[in-house]
Amino acid sequence: MEEKEILSRAQAYIAEEKDESFRKEVEELVAKKDMKELEDRFYQSLEFGTAGLRGVMGGGTNRMNTLNVSKATQGRASYISNAFPEEAKSGKLSACIAYDSRHNHDKFSDITARVFAANGIKAYLFTGLRPTPELSFAIRTLGCQTGVVVTASHNPPQYNGYKAYWSDGAQVTEPHDKNIINEVNAVKEVKIISREEGIASGKIVLIDKEIDDKYQAMIKANLYRPELIKEKAGSVKVVYTPLHGTGAMHVEKVLGDLGLNVITVPEQREGDGDFPTVAKPNPEEAPALKMAVELAKKEKADVVMATDPDADRFGTAFPDKDGNWVLVNGNEMGALLTDYILLSKKEFNKMPKDPVLIRSIVTSPFVDKIAESYGVSVQECLTGFKWIAYYEEQYEKAGNNRYAFGFEESYGYLIETEVRDKDGVSAAALCAEMTLYWASQGKSLLDRMNELYAKFGVYKDGQINQYFPGIQGPGIMKGIMTKLREDGLKSLGGKKVLKIRDILQQVQFDPANPSVKEKLEWPKSNVLQFMLEGGTVVSARPSGTEPKIKFYINATAPKAEEAEALRDKILSELQAVLDAAN
Repeated sequence: MEEKEILSRAQAYIAEEKDESFRKEVEELVAKKDMKELEDRFYQSLEFGTAGLRGVMGGGTNRMNTLNVSKATQGRASYISNAFPEEAKSGKLSACIAYDSRHNHDKFSDITARVFAANGIKAYLFTGLRPTPELSFAIRTLGCQTGVVVTASHNPPQYNGYKAYWSDGAQVTEPHDKNIINEVNAVKEVKIISREEGIASGKIVLIDKEIDDKYQAMIKANLYRPELIKEKAGSVKVVYTPLHGTGAMHVEKVLGDLGLNVITVPEQREGDGDFPTVAKPNPEEAPALKMAVELAKKEKADVVMATDPDADRFGTAFPDKDGNWVLVNGNEMGALLTDYILLSKKEFNKMPKDPVLIRSIVTSPFVDKIAESYGVSVQECLTGFKWIAYYEEQYEKAGNNRYAFGFEESYGYLIETEVRDKDGVSAAALCAEMTLYWASQGKSLLDRMNELYAKFGVYKDGQINQYFPGIQGPGIMKGIMTKLREDGLKSLGGKKVLKIRDILQQVQFDPANPSVKEKLEWPKSNVLQFMLEGGTVVSARPSGTEPKIKFYINATAPKAEEAEALRDKILSELQAVLDAAN
């Protein structure tokens, strides 16, 4: 991009941005003529995608800032007014806004409320940090048409984001996602009022305890064995970390009310957008749980629990028989929860008619075998929890609430039907109950995991997250996916590829007979899956929120060492493909 064009875009941004700090950043870069940094900030506009906005914070069109948030909200406000004409006509449109501990959460949530209010949409704004699942619950409880949570989940500290929700409490899906994007891109002018005017007029309503109490009561109501918890709670010690995010208030209160002894990692208890004790506040990664595990060893705890900054993801670790702490990954915890939920529903006659478990396509098929053993069918869906919520909503609309449980491998679990997004708080409560239940049977969760492996075969998971930052990144990622599509993969880890799923082309086929294709019903998504002989599945997809390609390996074999060896061999072969692309 030519220098003249970059500087022109920068001046246009300076003229529009009302926030002094973001505007000043760009003014200083222009004064210094730092063209490298200016190009990165202005070579494109931060895209309002199907999940909303997410990016590095700062001044510029390619950054998270108040100007981009205000335009996104204006576009959504215009679309919502047209999508709900009766409510718009009667002045009954409303939105709910929450935020986590990330920097600028106050600015982004405030301007979101003020733009909604200026467009005739009552804005319910939480007064302090709240988890994403509570935002989903609040939308449904208050009867809102939409909602926003200001979060970048477990991204590094320099990121923030803006997740968009619909009236069902789920993240926006088709056709609304694409239509909202078009509306956002067409914004020419943003309507906005002051916070003071909004509150005085009743167009901005501050909320907190009235939703908190109902949310916590709902989580407790979805437990199966409250009497067991009361009886045995004193025998289990929990070490918990919210990783400087929103989870402490609810996790401590819910587990504490149940009688559990919860010790929160003190250095990580308070909300802090710098996340000073971790490189990344991601409970999927062992380094993030290091302080919690160290405290658990000291306290001789029975379990470590962690939630990410917006408390939708939930991670755990348990001590084995030798006292070594073992991190349980998302597929494994999903399998354990599936097993416990289904046996409990069966025992207490709470199993719905024609029950179904919903999982994402990159989640381990191990859980399918567990579900089927309880007579529960499995619905696969695209990656992203909004698709689990989408199918749950379809069952509800059809008058047959078949939903038994839903989860995805990225540490996201949804136990209840009152929330339509993954919920780390309810997962923590049910995990505590599950731990007590198996302890009452003389087993640890690791013992139960090994029983499931013995019954259904061993699955070992692996992942590659390869980053491609900068201007060249998207082109490199596109080239890798194109090569995988055109050349295919005949085998991986010494196992023949029996079937390829191309979700972008909406087909699946046998690579030995590629002319015969079976139609897939999912919406288009840039995902490739390779089904290998023996049941191993390998998936490839570019991330929708970061400049990276992800590979997922679900390797299976009769014995653990065989599954691990297969997984490691496949990981090595895939890494060679990525290295060649660089």
